[in-house]
Amino acid sequence: MVKHKLPIGIRTFRQIRDEGCYYVDKTGFAASLIKEGKHYFLARPRRFGKSLFVDTLKELFEGNRALFRGLAVYDAWDWNVRHPVVRLSFGGGSYLEPGHLAAETLIRLADIAEDAGVEAAHNTGPARFRSLLRTLHRRTGQRVAVLVDEYDKPILDTLANPELARANRDYLRSLYSTIKDCDEHIKFTLLTGVSMLSRANLFSGLNNLTDITLDAPYSAICGYTERDLTTVFAPEMAGFDGDDVREWYNGYGWLGDERVYNPFDILQLFRSGVFKAHWFETGTPTFLVDILLERGVPTPSLDGWVTTDDLLASFDVGKIGTEALLFQTGYVTVASAERKHGRWRYRLDYPNLEVRQSLNEHLLRELLPDSSGLIRHTDRLHEFLESGDFDALEALFRAFFASIPYNWHVNNDIGRFEGYYASVFYSHFAAAGLDVRVEDAPNQGRVDMAVRFRGSVYLFEFKVVELSDQGAALAQLKDRHYADKYRGIGKPIHLVGVEFSREERNIVGFEVERA
Repeated sequence: MVKHKLPIGIRTFRQIRDEGCYYVDKTGFAASLIKEGKHYFLARPRRFGKSLFVDTLKELFEGNRALFRGLAVYDAWDWNVRHPVVRLSFGGGSYLEPGHLAAETLIRLADIAEDAGVEAAHNTGPARFRSLLRTLHRRTGQRVAVLVDEYDKPILDTLANPELARANRDYLRSLYSTIKDCDEHIKFTLLTGVSMLSRANLFSGLNNLTDITLDAPYSAICGYTERDLTTVFAPEMAGFDGDDVREWYNGYGWLGDERVYNPFDILQLFRSGVFKAHWFETGTPTFLVDILLERGVPTPSLDGWVTTDDLLASFDVGKIGTEALLFQTGYVTVASAERKHGRWRYRLDYPNLEVRQSLNEHLLRELLPDSSGLIRHTDRLHEFLESGDFDALEALFRAFFASIPYNWHVNNDIGRFEGYYASVFYSHFAAAGLDVRVEDAPNQGRVDMAVRFRGSVYLFEFKVVELSDQGAALAQLKDRHYADKYRGIGKPIHLVGVEFSREERNIVGFEVERA
């Protein structure tokens, strides 16, 4: 097997093809989009290959045939027709001061006009955009392909300044409405970004967009599939255990049959040979952690969150839904979908071990007054589970909670009182890299935490109790038959009831029973 150059940091289709890099063929998706419709919108998390796909479309519309030889679109495209392209990217530039966005837009449109050999008329962005589309159509006789990359960055960059963010949003609304006004001059449109900003706000003037973000046929339009790894990247995969790669990096879903890998993770894994949080570490989610704590979201609730499509898209200035924030930034993904009472409901989950472990480690560092001993603590957690020493496990957490100052409990009352304790417990296990889940038990409610480790299943129930009511947590595990759904897998099942006292501010009950 012949190895090729890894396209790390390369966002242009031409460079990938000219330099003989590995390339996962996405041109079939491009051909389908162009054949089926005209105006499209796509949201995906950062570093997922959106810019590369946009650049591929640019080369396709410009008719650069040699670059596509051997690819899916090659025999399905009329190479005798070339369309002018207006490609706007807001990935670079600064939008942190009033007027910066308008100035940047005028400069970018002027550059496009200069490259096309036409005049950059007018002194406002929408007017210059409109003039450019009309002029290019008339001069070439072919309608224009409009490609907008990172359409939302001027808004996302200024969310800490809501007034400026709204001003940038309003400017972009006026700019993008030009696309609808100039429909007769346009062959094709694609806008891409991270967020699904509310159509009622940013896209109120552009209501003819087809949103393919949660369109099953296009779920793999960005990212690598399992098949891509075993075919295109077969020479690189030869040195890795496929199950390890899958556990660490696979799992992103947008309603399609296939789960996909983040390309950045896979390329960095092949480059370094090391399993680590490659994608996660390029964008420390401080803002996300702050919002989750500010809103009092218990960390176990991030696993198995059920929501609807309108809530997934509720991402606007000053009105960012928690589930929308998590989903659109890539920290949770669609695990399953169900149509119920006339509406689609989506169950969200962490996509893979990388995100589950890394995000919970960040959350845990904020939940604790002193996280300096976190690594040592997680090592001992592994040790006690492996040996089955539940007395030592109880002592470990009792000592841990006893070390937390009173004021810290008060200031971190996440959701209900027990939410803080459950969050610390859950995030400890998740940050330790354990297979920890919040799972539904059919017809019986929801178990607080399920952990699979070394051939055993551990089911946890957390409760805040009065000292006289000890035993309620274990009783609930047994009364609601939480273990029944796990019996079929033939593994030992342990029920663990953990009880906390509001007065003691510590664990007062820790009962373990084999189911």
